[in-house]
Amino acid sequence: MPINILMPALSPTMEKGNLAKWLKKEGDKVKSGDVIAEIETDKATMEVEAADEGTLAKIVVPEGTQDVPVNDVIAVLAEDGEDVKAAGAGAGKAEAPKPTASSFETPAARAPQDEGSAGGNTEAPTKPTTNVAPRPEEGAPAPVSKGEATHNGARVFASPLARRLAKDAGIDIARVTGTGPHGRVIARDVEQAKSGGGLKAPAAAPAAGPAIAPAMSDQQIRALYPEGSYEVVPHDGMRRTIAQRLTQSTQTIPHFYLTIDCNLGRLLAAREDINAAAPKDKDGKPAYKLSVNDFIIKAMAIALQRIPDANVSWTEAGMLKHKHSDIGVAVAMPGGLITPIIRSAETQSLSSISAQMKDFAARARARKLKPEEYQGGTTAVSNLGMFGIKDFTAVINPPHATILAVGTGEQRAIVKDGKIEIATMMSVTLSCDHRAVDGALGAELIGAFKTLIENPVMMMV
Repeated sequence: MPINILMPALSPTMEKGNLAKWLKKEGDKVKSGDVIAEIETDKATMEVEAADEGTLAKIVVPEGTQDVPVNDVIAVLAEDGEDVKAAGAGAGKAEAPKPTASSFETPAARAPQDEGSAGGNTEAPTKPTTNVAPRPEEGAPAPVSKGEATHNGARVFASPLARRLAKDAGIDIARVTGTGPHGRVIARDVEQAKSGGGLKAPAAAPAAGPAIAPAMSDQQIRALYPEGSYEVVPHDGMRRTIAQRLTQSTQTIPHFYLTIDCNLGRLLAAREDINAAAPKDKDGKPAYKLSVNDFIIKAMAIALQRIPDANVSWTEAGMLKHKHSDIGVAVAMPGGLITPIIRSAETQSLSSISAQMKDFAARARARKLKPEEYQGGTTAVSNLGMFGIKDFTAVINPPHATILAVGTGEQRAIVKDGKIEIATMMSVTLSCDHRAVDGALGAELIGAFKTLIENPVMMMV
């Protein structure tokens, strides 16, 4: 029986994707695990692989197609021994059950388990639809379909079996506490809920969302700008995502800002000495070349460890107090920016941070980052110093509670011991979420950062 291949959800928030390229053509044999296509999300281009075996009977969505909704049929696979032409002729006509807990699975995930299988719906008139599994996110939390239950505004992850059991028992799945991987609700959680255990408090009515300024209509545009004086460049997925997230941030997070000046004299001298001492290969190329930004990342990571109450994320249920300093670093790329994350940066050497950032920057600009490389984090650094910007304020990127905006290092006249001297100074501004980090706590954090920048030897002990 023909197997429909669906547009996969490559992240929990993905609703549409661009089918950039087919790596298999109609008539090709496909094995489980074969990479069959490249899908572009708003942040990256990702390879996806087949979960079933057979012959690619029909490509329903041609490569280059944009904004393909998640769970739409993109191709049809004929099973071994099946008439390929007949399977292709009926492409996409069969009513296939849409996945609930996950919009993609690995073959292992679809094997019979106590939790059931997303492909195990025996009530469906056709063989369950197969889905492609993205390589970068194996083991990541399962994305949620558009009809996913929510609790206090948060999406709920649950297995198909758990949903069926909850429905049969008349239990709101959104109130069940999940004990599976990444908090996923599984069958035993529903069984426990039947006896009254593991139930959350009823969700409060959602508050009205922030008002968003309406876009200009075509009529307003024509009234404001003469015809022929502009061209319309459609927004891509990245630009729309940036607009939505930062609008939400500025309208829902109470920002306040703290600015301080740092003397870079000792840091620049230490950087020069470290780079000069870097081991070289047979061609004379140094093993690493540290930038000022590498020191900034390390200093921010250690500062968060010294002021742990600032290494937090705000949630309605409580404060998330992070154990490690996962530092996101804004990287400009065509059409927008992305923030890859240096994990546990407080434990890493400056040379390791430098190497990771070079790799991240190169792959970010090629849209080759994996979701786990840019999602999450505990704070972020945005450095515009290379553009000569003296100081600026940055918008907090949820779920972070802070972001550090870094200006250029420049020579300024300062007063030291009653005398005017010339020093290389750098202005930095810390944006804080006042719900999680108040003024005094933010001042402690940026003060700890300044101490480390001005005494870089403290980062090496």
